[in-house]
Amino acid sequence: MSTLWEKVTRDAKLITLPEAYLRLKGVIGRPEYGISDVAEAISSDPALTTRVLRLVNSPYFGMASRIDTVIRAVNLLGTQQIHDLALATSVSHAFSGIDPATFDMTQFWKSSIYRGLAAQHLAKLRGVLDNERLFVAGLLSDLGHLILYQSIPSETLKASEISRQQQRPLVEVERETLGLDYARVGATLMRQWQLPESLIETTEYHPEPSRAQKNPLETAIVHIAALLSKAKTDDRPFGEGILQPHPTAMKMAETSLASCLEIDTEVEAAVDDLLRTLAPMGKAS
Repeated sequence: MSTLWEKVTRDAKLITLPEAYLRLKGVIGRPEYGISDVAEAISSDPALTTRVLRLVNSPYFGMASRIDTVIRAVNLLGTQQIHDLALATSVSHAFSGIDPATFDMTQFWKSSIYRGLAAQHLAKLRGVLDNERLFVAGLLSDLGHLILYQSIPSETLKASEISRQQQRPLVEVERETLGLDYARVGATLMRQWQLPESLIETTEYHPEPSRAQKNPLETAIVHIAALLSKAKTDDRPFGEGILQPHPTAMKMAETSLASCLEIDTEVEAAVDDLLRTLAPMGKAS
């Protein structure tokens, strides 16, 4: 085991989610629970309550009237979606020690939100009924880089620069230079947090979607969404070079390059609004 891997995993063990979220996860993990139990778990943390209600009232959901209580939000959106929103905002506030001179947190979350929205749109086109969960899968798929830039920032930045200069897949360069990669690191943290297996698999295997066993469709969708986001961030054409999606993923998602580019137009307009809603990312509110 590499020294860097030992350091990264040791540092990852220090990163925890808010107690209120852990309480919420425990509630919905029970065979029987009520909507009031879910609302009570979130409401035990005023900061988490504020962030969840801010999301629910954002243009992303387009509610006809303002939602001012957690229990009403749960009634309207359902337990699973409220859980996913609580998880997303909890993760965004779990990382506060990253040097802004090394890592642009605003750009990171902008790209992650783009991934989430693109993944949800792809899932809708594919006919996935509970397509909302793909938003969180896409949003958190780059989680490993938050750990890497917090734990070994200079080494991670160097790998990113090599990938960009040589136009090689980032996971390939990271494995070569660091002895690990962001996808594996993110999945390791998710296992530590005991998150759903579907999130773990889409995070770990989206750079290489053919490796997914239990959730191949979801992983294929996140793979495509991640490349769309990368194309937007780097201002490079989607579908060319290292931004060309895996043929198996395109077949699994039943989509085309043209359809993906149409999604880009729809998603771009919503990213900034959602980014403002989720801000301040990585800072305590």
